[in-house]
Amino acid sequence: MKLALVGYGKMGRLLEQLAPQYGFEAGLILDLHNNAGGSGLTQENFAGIAAAIEFTAPESAPDNLLKLAALRVPTVCGATGWYARLDEVKAAFERNGTGFIYGPNFSIGVNVFERIVASAAELLRAQPDYEAWAWEIHHSAKKDAPSGTLLKLVDAMRRAGYDRRIDTASNRAGAVPGTHEIGFDSAADTITLRHTARSREGFARGALWAAQRLAEGLQGCHEFSRVLFGEVKA
Repeated sequence: MKLALVGYGKMGRLLEQLAPQYGFEAGLILDLHNNAGGSGLTQENFAGIAAAIEFTAPESAPDNLLKLAALRVPTVCGATGWYARLDEVKAAFERNGTGFIYGPNFSIGVNVFERIVASAAELLRAQPDYEAWAWEIHHSAKKDAPSGTLLKLVDAMRRAGYDRRIDTASNRAGAVPGTHEIGFDSAADTITLRHTARSREGFARGALWAAQRLAEGLQGCHEFSRVLFGEVKA
């Protein structure tokens, strides 16, 4: 199956390297040089493409996605920092009858971590002695802060019923792939939950797995974790 990579930075190169393990070959690669202003998102370029993975910057991702929806290309998006336009993008994919999977983090481990965090928040929501914090660190090139993943973790805590203050902080330094930490503290003890990524590989593998689901015919717009945990059926 031919895969289109929209964005060809470190993540794009890793996706190209791992694609054959998921039954794909990189049939189209678009970067800053051949996709300026979305100029490479054409019907001709996408002929024979089974799915696309969009990993660009917050300022370019929404417009790229709208064009991919218009071309009816099943698309995975791992870019973050653009969710103010999420409803607009989802509506475009739904209008064109094309599959779309999005998420702030495609690491399987992070998505399991989110469920653990939600469970802890639910257990502690009625325990006022416990205050909470949320913290993350990423490499200095990451543009959005706090990360989309940290925001999603905090949202999971809120949805689990933890309605007290959650002190939130971010750092950007060096080459850290990504570390997220949720903590609960009382006068008696501290509970610390942490996920540490060793490399970008976990994110790439999750995105390729999602692209497989789209290439197999999954329709509609779905957040990645719902597909991962079997809450969405083809």
